Amino acid sequence: MLKNWKFWVGAGVSAFFVMLALRGLDLGQVWRDIQEANYWWLLPGVMVYFVGVWARTWRWHYLLRPIKPIPLKAMWPVVVIGYMGNNVYPFRAGEVIRAYVLKKKEGVSISASIATILVERIFDGLVMLLFVFVALPIAPGLPGWLREIVIFASLAFLGALILFFGMAALPETSRNLYHWAISRFVPVALQPKIVTLADRFMEGLSSLTRLQDVLMIFFTSVIIWLLETLKYWFVMHAFNFSVSFFALMLMNGVVNLATTLPSAPGYIGTFDGPGIEVLKVFGVNPTVAAAYTLVLHAALWLPITLLGFWYMAKESLGWGDFDKAVEESRHEAEDSKTLPKTNSPNLSTEGKSPSLRRG
Repeated sequence: MLKNWKFWVGAGVSAFFVMLALRGLDLGQVWRDIQEANYWWLLPGVMVYFVGVWARTWRWHYLLRPIKPIPLKAMWPVVVIGYMGNNVYPFRAGEVIRAYVLKKKEGVSISASIATILVERIFDGLVMLLFVFVALPIAPGLPGWLREIVIFASLAFLGALILFFGMAALPETSRNLYHWAISRFVPVALQPKIVTLADRFMEGLSSLTRLQDVLMIFFTSVIIWLLETLKYWFVMHAFNFSVSFFALMLMNGVVNLATTLPSAPGYIGTFDGPGIEVLKVFGVNPTVAAAYTLVLHAALWLPITLLGFWYMAKESLGWGDFDKAVEESRHEAEDSKTLPKTNSPNLSTEGKSPSLRRG
């Protein structure tokens, strides 16, 4: 990992946000505020968070349904392992790991899974923007750099949503366009692989073709992020301050938009700096804001990561499988050439074995 340039880019971004978060703070007082917190309030917060993870599992189950119906019980460990991967690897590598494990267990192609995961991320981003715009009128005024993050994220998520909806609504036109682009700009030797990956990616967008499905995905996304904001609310009671639920919605929206930036594993800095700044806008003492944000970050990171490690051991996955996930995504198209052609959207024939590799 240390030889990967992506790691160092993320580390640099995280270092910048850490310095931004801690500048001018009395770190001794921050530590005392952490020590004086009432940590019993973390218990209901963690419980609510895992209800939200279950809702995420159901949403992914719903997105994958046009490709292959998979029981929620089978998907739960896959989702937890994926979120653990996001917490310990940079650049949200857990998303690829999640798709890799699902292919090993259920035979769903990595490209199709990644497409559904990207749809998840877009709807998450839209809900975060909704939270920001709903709560922004009550905010006394955000710093200019936070507003720029919100504007940038708004353009990125809305642009991606328009593109994906357009591709799902006009599948033949989309295929013709990317086939033309691939034939013109991609080396001939790579064209079959890229075309196959793009075709499978299109299959992953099939959930966007029906208004009922789109509304259900959006509704589920709102519930997921309201549950996460409720965790913010529970953890707040462990500290000596109080802000409205709308203020916490704004904090939730801003920090999660900021964590779309490259960062070190676990969103170090990109979560903490914006979170502290939002609370300071609402008059929270800076050291208390820092203590709360750091504890909240740990409470969001640690439980899902520990559970992910447990499922990883239970499924006999090793650290080498993280690298295999990346390689598998690269070589999937080549492997797919040996598969029989079918008009069915069910991709379950792709996996040679439904079980995970042992060892």
